[in-house]
Amino acid sequence: MPPAGNLDHTRWVTLWHRLGAHGSGRSVFAHLASAYTEPGRTYHNTVHIQDCLTQLDLSREFAQRPDEVEAAVWFHDAVYQPGASDNEDRSARLAEISLVACAVPLESARRVGDLILATRHLTVPQDPDAQLLCDIDLSILGREPGVFERFEGSIRQEYAQIAEPVYRRERAAVLARFLRRTVLYQTEFFRVRYEEQARVNLSRTLTQLAE
Repeated sequence: MPPAGNLDHTRWVTLWHRLGAHGSGRSVFAHLASAYTEPGRTYHNTVHIQDCLTQLDLSREFAQRPDEVEAAVWFHDAVYQPGASDNEDRSARLAEISLVACAVPLESARRVGDLILATRHLTVPQDPDAQLLCDIDLSILGREPGVFERFEGSIRQEYAQIAEPVYRRERAAVLARFLRRTVLYQTEFFRVRYEEQARVNLSRTLTQLAE
């Protein structure tokens, strides 16, 4: 089966079997590939998932249960409506249902769901794997300025229907919440790699949003 929407089918099948799932996982993969290529997804798309998987590959040794973290990466933005408050809840539910239906142990499927819920980024998680997943998801904040600016532009496109003054206010509130944290990244690996640049990026963007 060829890659769908730039997602790596071979990698997916390998993970599927490591999780103990029955069958080929073809229908679940097709559903995810379709979800991540929905119109209007200018950031929360296949490129983001592939980037998160790359970040996981760099940090996999720090995961306690790496296959569950990887499954959470694949599913964590499967449901995405800009501005909706239940995206992560619905994505977590989709993951749990999909995994249990294919004979993945309930405890493991629920843990994947819990990891996905942590990517709401409302609080700092205590579970080490949830910390790692959140750091992976937020790693974009600490990239070089050009990459970060393209990320911000993509987010703005996803919220194109929102008036500029409202968007600036709401986006500034989100970014300021991250900047107020004592540390942005909970794992040493990501803190060393991205913390300093993330704070520079966030401070600069907050200044721009206030102009």
